[in-house]
Amino acid sequence: MKQVYICTDTITGLYSAIHDAWKECRDKDAGIEIRGRTQQQLFCEYRTVAECESKAERLERMIKRYLGYNAYWDIYHALLSPEADKGTAVFKTIQEARNIRDSRKIMDHLGNPDVAKVFAMSRSVSNEAHMYEEFIRFRELENGILFSEITPKAQVLTCVADHFTDRFPLENWMIYDKSHGVFLVHRARESWGLVWGETLDEAQAGKVSEKEKEYERLWSGFFQSISIQERENPRCQRNHLPLRYRDQMPEFRGRSREPHRDQRNTRAGDEVPGTGT
Repeated sequence: MKQVYICTDTITGLYSAIHDAWKECRDKDAGIEIRGRTQQQLFCEYRTVAECESKAERLERMIKRYLGYNAYWDIYHALLSPEADKGTAVFKTIQEARNIRDSRKIMDHLGNPDVAKVFAMSRSVSNEAHMYEEFIRFRELENGILFSEITPKAQVLTCVADHFTDRFPLENWMIYDKSHGVFLVHRARESWGLVWGETLDEAQAGKVSEKEKEYERLWSGFFQSISIQERENPRCQRNHLPLRYRDQMPEFRGRSREPHRDQRNTRAGDEVPGTGT
């Protein structure tokens, strides 16, 4: 009977489930499913796997040792994807690595559908994280903390954490992932950390400093002043800055998400106004 391991949608939870699946079913068919997103199938036995740091660390060491660091990062990013079957794809990719001469070249075997899926998920997550590194906007709250709120598809906070730690090492800042209910918190001169299970205080997050209000006004004015209305190309602009990234950006706040109807026929070769990045 096929074994299906149910886990939480976190790196530790998925690693724990893949660890147990590998230990018990490395030569058999098995599946990894996310708690709350399980689809019952016939002739399957379901097991719930609790998060376990030691299991996660053992699996991480095994992947780095036998599959290499490049494959490890592809697997890590793939497990941050919103896809429900990501755990199964990673497990079967690790199984497939046993069937090739050099397991460190597993990600080159894109003819295998599971390897190809892991590669595609990894690329999608990496691309989204790169976009957020460019488009995240912080606002200074009354208490001096720099705060940003994002709504990503994937769990990209750990992907962008080092980037903003390097940029603002002397600042207290926080990024809230509204889609997954997770906070990325950084204290001045310290490392970053993730906080789960807390609720955002909307009232407190909306209290920005007077200096911040002035900077937002100046930035929005600059953004408007550099745009040449006769040469606006909304379609091309959306290719560089998709609409879903604009909600938390001050230069777009209060503006319509869709351009005026008569602006949509602008020629593709026209100049794109500043995107505020």
